[in-house]
Amino acid sequence: MNGSQPENSPKDFESMWELLEQSLGYLNPSRGDIREGVILKVRPDEVVIDIGAKQDAILSPREWQKMTPEEKAALHEGDRVLVYVLRFDDRTGILTVSLKLAQEHKDWVRAEELLESGEIVTVTITGFNKGGLLCPFGSLQGFVPASQVVDLLRRTRERTQMEALAKLVGEEMAVKVIEVNRRRRRLILSERAAQREWRAQQRERLLEELEVGEIRTGVVSNLCDFGAFVDLGGLDGLVHLSELSWGHVSHPSDVLEVGQQVQVLVLNVDRERQRVGLSIKRIQPDPWAQAAEKYRPGELVTGVVTRLAQFGAFVELEPGVEGLIHLSELAEGNVTDPSQVVHEGEQVTALVLAVDPGEHRLSLSLRQVPRPPEASERPEDLSEGEISSGEMEEVEERQSGDGLQG
Repeated sequence: MNGSQPENSPKDFESMWELLEQSLGYLNPSRGDIREGVILKVRPDEVVIDIGAKQDAILSPREWQKMTPEEKAALHEGDRVLVYVLRFDDRTGILTVSLKLAQEHKDWVRAEELLESGEIVTVTITGFNKGGLLCPFGSLQGFVPASQVVDLLRRTRERTQMEALAKLVGEEMAVKVIEVNRRRRRLILSERAAQREWRAQQRERLLEELEVGEIRTGVVSNLCDFGAFVDLGGLDGLVHLSELSWGHVSHPSDVLEVGQQVQVLVLNVDRERQRVGLSIKRIQPDPWAQAAEKYRPGELVTGVVTRLAQFGAFVELEPGVEGLIHLSELAEGNVTDPSQVVHEGEQVTALVLAVDPGEHRLSLSLRQVPRPPEASERPEDLSEGEISSGEMEEVEERQSGDGLQG
């Protein structure tokens, strides 16, 4: 004999058993392990689960007692489940596991993956507190701070933050995971971050899709002195003040309000600068199309003075059709300022001088408006006992005649 150990020595059997355990997954479980198992028995007082260990595991009795009847009824023999190892009692040989903690672990892992990937998910708001909104995230509870809710007060049209938060309960919300802290059990979500991400994706898509001349539906997102911004679904386009209406508009708030749905015509798309020009008025009929037939040179028209300029006054004859009374056509004599003759809001009658529908120009005159002849004084307009000069001459002539005859 060469002094080596026999082929079937205890050490060989121990090594073979370890290899067998590893190959079959029969490794001694430790607290915190996550194992996949199969439910063997569902009894009124316990649930037995095979997790691939030397002994079967028992679902935590406390967890089993706290489960609702619906949750208990959902467990069936033969179901594959994920379990979290709570403890192993060497003295009794009892291995206790938890379904709830395994699901929580799975959800924490998913939350961490979403935090890293930046993927947008949809949650349902189930509650609120003074700081924000509550929502389930699998078996976990997520929290959306009020500061991470988009346009909270304006969107809900409520006066206080608490009223606004309460109004969102039951609604679905697209969010991004922005903080995960297992130790403190903090799972923070953000609608604002999700919207930024979504809008960035939509902006790229819309910039590729938009074509000049097409009509889109959008929502007014902001009003400013020079026009209105319309959200096309992730990308804001500008409707310049001059493109809001055929009529005169002093400020966008005269014709639009934030949140209003409108149809717009795409005028231009600058993909490099990510800018889109829109028009509302060009979807509507052009009032100038019929201007040449409705307003002819030499005819009198009535309108309202809308604005004064250094060179004259603009008069609106109908919504979208304005004429200009040049400074030289306001009145006879030397007029240096339109306000010497007319003022904004005044209704005037003017004479049409020229019409150019193609250029949207119409020239008017106040100076050349025919003036009716002054009416001569009538006897009925005189005071009692007073006669006109004509009647006086007639009387005098009669008196002279009478004297000659005499």
